[in-house]
Amino acid sequence: METKVLYLSDLKFNLEIWKRELRFHFNEMDTFQEKLEEIAERDYQHKSMKEIEVFQNRIMLERAAISKLMHRCKSKMKNINMADYNENIDGRLQAQQHTLRDDMKFYIRLHYELKEEMMQYFTEWM
Repeated sequence: METKVLYLSDLKFNLEIWKRELRFHFNEMDTFQEKLEEIAERDYQHKSMKEIEVFQNRIMLERAAISKLMHRCKSKMKNINMADYNENIDGRLQAQQHTLRDDMKFYIRLHYELKEEMMQYFTEWM
């Protein structure tokens, strides 16, 4: 039973870290949206508008992805909290965790690619 408690504690730790990171990224998208709006207000000739719209669409998609991942993290946490501590560790929760881990890695890679593109754009227009 002690092994299972440690095992579930490790899974909970991962989920909490991911949830914090997702909340940070969600807030970061708000900041990026504000900067895009600043650029739109400054650019009276509308040279930057096409790129702004593209970034705004990507921000909406990112927020949707964050919401889905956050929901999955909460769902996994609920499953862990409802786990039977007397049951043998069969790897089921860990196997479910791996798919979420892979999705988080993929999301984080895409997030930082978007962030890099946006920072380059901000440098150009600010």
